[in-house]
Amino acid sequence: MPADFVFTDEHRELRKTVRSFLEQRADEKAVRAVMTTERGYDAEVWTLLAEQLGLAGLIIPETHGGAGMGYVELLVAMEEMGRALLCAPYLGTSVLATNALLLCADAATQKDLLAKIAAGRAIVSLAHAEPNGRWDLAAISTRARAKSDGFELDGARAWVLDGHVADVLLVAARTDDGIGLFRVDARAEGLSRALVATLDTTRKLASIELAATPAKVVSRGDQSANLDRALALTTCALAAEQVGGAQRCLEMATDYAKTRLQFGRPIGSYQAIKHKCADMLVLVEFAKSAAYAACFAAANDAEDFLESAALAKAYCSEAYFRVAAENIQIHGGMGFTWEHPAHLYFKRAKASDLLFGDAAHHREQLADCLGI
Repeated sequence: MPADFVFTDEHRELRKTVRSFLEQRADEKAVRAVMTTERGYDAEVWTLLAEQLGLAGLIIPETHGGAGMGYVELLVAMEEMGRALLCAPYLGTSVLATNALLLCADAATQKDLLAKIAAGRAIVSLAHAEPNGRWDLAAISTRARAKSDGFELDGARAWVLDGHVADVLLVAARTDDGIGLFRVDARAEGLSRALVATLDTTRKLASIELAATPAKVVSRGDQSANLDRALALTTCALAAEQVGGAQRCLEMATDYAKTRLQFGRPIGSYQAIKHKCADMLVLVEFAKSAAYAACFAAANDAEDFLESAALAKAYCSEAYFRVAAENIQIHGGMGFTWEHPAHLYFKRAKASDLLFGDAAHHREQLADCLGI
């Protein structure tokens, strides 16, 4: 393993701290309790994540009240959150919206919103996906109309992370200069939001309707390239979360295979189960390699970062889904029951596969990056 892929003592301590916190405050019982609520997360846990652990502002610069860390630290945190199936607006606010603000927004907006995110006092959501299911920026059809006192937006947005509870929405819309980023407050006229019923209830998504909704432009010029990078950075973090979930599924399966007896022998002693566990291990280890490479590339601002991000999302999506499915199979009939945690990981795996585009979408992006 190259030297720049090695985790430091500080990284290992961060992992230990995050895991310990999540085991105490976000165990399976806590996940099941909050995933059925409309809000979808525990406000007290979110506050503790921000104030005590500094995770809400992990990649936010210290000048804006954040921890000023990078993507290797975010990799560690996201892996542990995926392992625990944390229900929180972390991916949408502390990763996606934060990256959009850092890369696209003006200084005044950064100063205002980033400090609130870091302190856990604001949920901010980026709304860019179209209802037709396309995630790429080329699909954006909403135009911003200039008015004497600002802009108005008309259109619809789908699959907005935590959009139903967001205090601020960042909406990507077309202008004469290209794609711009607009700020819409939660109480703006003409804005309607609705929670969407999804397969994975541990992560909340919303639909957004904009009808002559007043908005403030917070960017200058065409932000297509910057938004593409913000999305790629977010898919790196999501890949790390998928690795954490896949690792936990592997552990659940192997632990069960060691203790479940059939005909007086642990089922793990049978060749068919051994092969399943071995295949799961290979998938998890390769997924780690892909996610780690992408996050380290992001941290080092590598030239091939976009390629690494697309590869990581494509591979980790399929690996997590397959490992989660095999985990259910190894648990047998018990794994199919709603009471068993295996199905929670299976649903998260499938939903994460589709989030920001499925594996096929990201393989197409990779091919475009490589000029194939």
